[in-house]
Amino acid sequence: MLRRMLWPQREVINQLLRDNHTLVREDMPIYLRACYDHTIQVLDLLETYRDMSGSILDIYLSSISNRMNDIMRVLTIIATIFIPLSFIVGVYGMNFDRSSRWNMPELSWHYGYPLVWIVIIVIAVLMLVFFRRRGWF
Repeated sequence: MLRRMLWPQREVINQLLRDNHTLVREDMPIYLRACYDHTIQVLDLLETYRDMSGSILDIYLSSISNRMNDIMRVLTIIATIFIPLSFIVGVYGMNFDRSSRWNMPELSWHYGYPLVWIVIIVIAVLMLVFFRRRGWF
């Protein structure tokens, strides 16, 4: 808004300096030149502040983007760990007919349930170690 107000003022002062007007006395061009110089300085300062505020906005948006990338990475790691675990739980959560010879033999094992839990924990730990070594987590 200040820039929009100063730009026409600069043009008016410049026109007063170039043209001979009856309202401008002979000792006034020095003061008009000073006003013109101050107007130019203020416009330059406004442009500098405008560029600085644009740069600050870019830095802010970049930091928000980096933070969102970190959050997305953590969510992706969590989802990647739980996908195979969900598959295992989904397979063993099905209702099986124990009379079929094609059913899973581990369903009738005495330690089948703890074995599934051990497999799930080992897979989760191995994936965490893998992600940690890659520097993803």
